[in-house]
Amino acid sequence: MPEKLELSVFLPSSPESLCGAWLDSEGHSAFTGSEARVDPKVGGVFSAWDGYISGRTLEIDAGKRILQSWRTTDFPEGSPDSMLEIRFKAKKGGTELVLVHTLIPGGQAADYEKGWKDHYFDPMKDWLSRQE
Repeated sequence: MPEKLELSVFLPSSPESLCGAWLDSEGHSAFTGSEARVDPKVGGVFSAWDGYISGRTLEIDAGKRILQSWRTTDFPEGSPDSMLEIRFKAKKGGTELVLVHTLIPGGQAADYEKGWKDHYFDPMKDWLSRQE
């Protein structure tokens, strides 16, 4: 049975800057600390974490929302892509990033929840603290 996650984090940056970095090879690599390649358009493919993550960008509402198909090399063979929605909400002093990850293969959601925190949210906070 597919699983779902909804996580959020406050980041001291504008929605436009965060959305732009997510869709930029250099920015995405910088805030995760690992190589990412992103074709920043609807229909564009991406990979992150040295090819561990891959997918396609399905929708972009600049500075507000990104929708991507998403998978890792840990997905069982034949599993469909999961869906990743990233929403950017302006808040005083920064942005609330809301990540909704659906259609995760059964039994994997807890690992991805930890992964989003350890390999995205924490490094993003660190990267942004060095941007000042």
